[in-house]
Amino acid sequence: MSDYDKELVITVLKNILWAIDQIDYRFDKIDSPDDFLDSEDGLAMLDGICMQLINIGEALKKVDKITKKSLLTNYPDVEWKKVMGMRDIITHHYFDIDAETVFTVCDVHLSELSDTISSIKDDLM
Repeated sequence: MSDYDKELVITVLKNILWAIDQIDYRFDKIDSPDDFLDSEDGLAMLDGICMQLINIGEALKKVDKITKKSLLTNYPDVEWKKVMGMRDIITHHYFDIDAETVFTVCDVHLSELSDTISSIKDDLM
């Protein structure tokens, strides 16, 4: 039996999955990194996606704190430090955000994160 509030962790994981869904919805309209930069709509998509990436990073830090760093390490397929670090980069260096990096995160890494978060949630239920 765990020594942390599983229901709270499950709630946070559900919030992360919601944020990923929001990113997926916005990213569906993006075909290349340039799409973020070529129009006001693209910049709005980049802003919205970055906001959800911040939310995801913050939520994962919360999960790590609640579980005393004992949960995420059981799922090594995701580079948790990088996911949480993305939050820090966006928050503290927003004007240096690289559209290509955000594109790659959304295009390549987000589905794996979603699958892993779903697995963690299912394992806790």
